Amino acid sequence: MKKHISFLLISGLILFNFSCYYDQEIDLSQPLPDIPDNQTISFSSDIEPLFSQSGKDCTACHDGNIANPDLRAGNAYADILPIIVPGDAEGSTFYQRLPGNGHPISAGFVLNNDELALIKAWIDRGAENN
Repeated sequence: MKKHISFLLISGLILFNFSCYYDQEIDLSQPLPDIPDNQTISFSSDIEPLFSQSGKDCTACHDGNIANPDLRAGNAYADILPIIVPGDAEGSTFYQRLPGNGHPISAGFVLNNDELALIKAWIDRGAENN
């Protein structure tokens, strides 16, 4: 009887753990929204804040200690530049591995289509640090 209770308890804890922490893929059937060509995208004011927003904090892991690249403010651009192909978001490792777009480890959150579209447009337009 103790073995059955232990088994049920451990099984329940495992299921609870996996049900609370997941990474959902974006809906690829829905195209990303278009970012108008005349909309200026600034790394410092539009892209970098996405890395530390409430509820979607990339810097919790990418803090210069746990995982690369370091996405903390002031470090992010230099650290992601080697994994970006300016002008080619689809060919950029950085874009391919964003949460919701192929992140290899469960981040516990995903970037929404608007956020992914903004990052994609920034890379496709040259990924400048402005």
